[in-house]
Amino acid sequence: MPTERRMLRLRQALEHRQPDLTVVFENIHDPHNVSAILRTCDAVGVHRAHLLYTIESFPKLGKRSSASARKWIELERHKDHGELRQSLKSQGFTIYATAIRPDAVSHFEVDWTAPSAIVLGNEHRGVSDEAIAIADRVVFIPMFGLIMSLNVSVAAAVILYEAARQRLQAGRYPNPGLTPQWIEEQLKKWIGK
Repeated sequence: MPTERRMLRLRQALEHRQPDLTVVFENIHDPHNVSAILRTCDAVGVHRAHLLYTIESFPKLGKRSSASARKWIELERHKDHGELRQSLKSQGFTIYATAIRPDAVSHFEVDWTAPSAIVLGNEHRGVSDEAIAIADRVVFIPMFGLIMSLNVSVAAAVILYEAARQRLQAGRYPNPGLTPQWIEEQLKKWIGK
């Protein structure tokens, strides 16, 4: 049985969870990038991440780099882009694909307080055309140097922390939308981890 201090820490983390903010990993193959994104997800309160691996295999994550974050984030696997879209839309998410394109909007222009799913693409290929096709909008991170892309884990952190900033300003940390019943159910799951 966890100590009282540990129980308090678990409960406080759950009270800050953001079930309506999620990330989609689309064929991200580097385990260090996956681990870093999961750590950021936990840091901002993402409760569940979605795995869409249609080309790559989900990487084997080492215990040292990811065990602390992976066990606190629920992972949901999807078979294809259509099934992913159906799942996210049935939960009320707006789907944002990350890409540098003429029709993309700055991540600063998005209302991240609304239910949001952020699709992050493969390190070499980026977000696929299929992912862009299922997205409601395409977003980019403004850059002003000569290199026009960021590492996928850095891009995830930049976008997730803009979402966290907006949600913090909106009074969503702790999250008033979470019921005591939801928190207790999740706490029971977490106690054994």
